[in-house]
Amino acid sequence: EVQLVESGGGLVQPGGSLKLSCAASGFAFSILGMSWARQAPGKGLEWVSGIYSDGSTYYADSVQGRFTISRDDAKNTVYLTMDSLKPEDTAVYYCTPQAQLNTQVRLDDGYWGQGTQVTVSS
Repeated sequence: EVQLVESGGGLVQPGGSLKLSCAASGFAFSILGMSWARQAPGKGLEWVSGIYSDGSTYYADSVQGRFTISRDDAKNTVYLTMDSLKPEDTAVYYCTPQAQLNTQVRLDDGYWGQGTQVTVSS
């Protein structure tokens, strides 16, 4: 059974940082790409970042230069380090495995965790 457990969200002031984690099980983590996506209140799901098994990384323009995706295959975990956070980064953040990174993401397509809430507010 595929399981994805996101954690690390919380309330942070603008300009602050958070590191999200996604612990995965039930599939061959080390050979698959992994992506993070987010859903802001009242908006659709937005792809944020992805990482292939070879470590190559990709980012949405909205987070380029502020977010860093990484992975630890020994722990079956993917991370999203978020710096210089802005109020518009407020969203529920999800991770998902992807054989080929795909920016067209939907919560009713593929495997997703329960998400972790990130709130950026003063």
